[in-house]
Amino acid sequence: MSAMSGKVVHNVFVSQCYLQNRQFVGTQYRRDSCAPYVRNLLPFQGGKLAWTGISSMQLRTLSKHQGPFVNRGTVHCNVAPTTSAVPAIDKVDFLKLQNGSDIRGVAVAGVEGEPVNLTEQVAEAIAAAFAGWLVEKKKADGSQRLRVSIGHDSRISAQQLQDAISRGIAGAGLDVVQYGLASTPAMFNSTLTEDHGFFCPVDGSIMITASHLPYNRNGFKFFTNAGGLGKADIKDILERAAVIYNNFTVEGLTNSKEKASASIRRVDYMTIYTSDLVNAVRKAAGNIEKPLEGFHIVVDAGNGAGGFFAAKVLEPLGAVTTGSQFLEPDGLFPNHIPNPEDKTAMKAITQAVLDNKADLGIIFDTDVDRSAAVDSTGHEFNRNRLIALMSAIVLEEHPGTTIVTDSVTSDGLTTFIEKKLGGKHHRFKRGYKNVIDEAIRLNSIGEESHLAIETSGHGALKENNWLDDGAYLMVGLLCRMLV
Repeated sequence: MSAMSGKVVHNVFVSQCYLQNRQFVGTQYRRDSCAPYVRNLLPFQGGKLAWTGISSMQLRTLSKHQGPFVNRGTVHCNVAPTTSAVPAIDKVDFLKLQNGSDIRGVAVAGVEGEPVNLTEQVAEAIAAAFAGWLVEKKKADGSQRLRVSIGHDSRISAQQLQDAISRGIAGAGLDVVQYGLASTPAMFNSTLTEDHGFFCPVDGSIMITASHLPYNRNGFKFFTNAGGLGKADIKDILERAAVIYNNFTVEGLTNSKEKASASIRRVDYMTIYTSDLVNAVRKAAGNIEKPLEGFHIVVDAGNGAGGFFAAKVLEPLGAVTTGSQFLEPDGLFPNHIPNPEDKTAMKAITQAVLDNKADLGIIFDTDVDRSAAVDSTGHEFNRNRLIALMSAIVLEEHPGTTIVTDSVTSDGLTTFIEKKLGGKHHRFKRGYKNVIDEAIRLNSIGEESHLAIETSGHGALKENNWLDDGAYLMVGLLCRMLV
């Protein structure tokens, strides 16, 4: 329960808030007449807030919980003497949107039995919650505005969700940098890149994608410079988002829209990302400008976000890419599911290699964090065989290192890694984030690991900041071809 009391001093209403036996998550959208948005401290016991009659307010919290802990937090407030609740807002179970370390939902109507639960308002609430989480993690003191990058794959709901997320971030007082069509690995990279011309590094990043799921689905992945968020963080954000969503007001939504129009910047970050990939291959080849000259490589992007790899990576390196297919983004995915584990998808890239007499075929999933390959004879390298291939490459450079995989890999793979290659195979529980985190943990206790890879095609290298990057994995394969 809560209570508020105060007095007017020089036209400033100074009040004392008391909240007990409940968790309070404030938001600029709250329906209360005061409507505080606690930016970086969500539950609090008591604090003082001042309203000057304009949309700004400062709160000094005395405690985050009912205990002796001392905290301070910054509050922003879109204050109005009265606020209007959003009419006919749908009820949403936010926690059901969690899919491990991702958020997934239905964003497009039309599929029987799959009601839409990832609406624009839901997305805006999630973005506002991520903004609050980020401010807390970064311990922002208000001296400098935090910045969040937003990108998306080719899904038909991508643009409306990007706009909604932008409103949620901007409404929380953070700056927004939109990348448009991008890959998931590029979004993480934007938290590491040092280039002020592209507003990098950003403090946080959001990728709008649902990987290989059908066209009506969509979702979000979140990053900081420490990597992708884990399950506990996602649950935290969704719990915050639920309270924000349930306290939306017409005035608050309007205010966030106005803030978004003033704080959004748009840049082509993929230019930097693809340039980094090209330079990695050139460096491995002894700084030769076109090290892939004479190679014929076909790419299958499955109408996702990976079409850039042919024209922006392979061709500048000298490769011929004729016969590449499904490079154009199409969120209905009319040709095949963009999934390196899918038999139809692998058959499509295999046929393209054989028909064009190519040296190599490369296939990506929708957001390019997974990949697979096909050699000139039509032999597929996905799942266990991709792990075996990448293990051979890594162990040649780092003899004896530990290869971390998920638990469903074959016993034959273990024999190959340990008996044939002289490495160590460390199985761990399924989930690409679990596998990556385990490799990081092993390194922290002195057990060297340079590759964490899941059967699904998620592969992360230590040299690449433990980012599961399908394009970088294929760059590693290309570099090996040049040796």
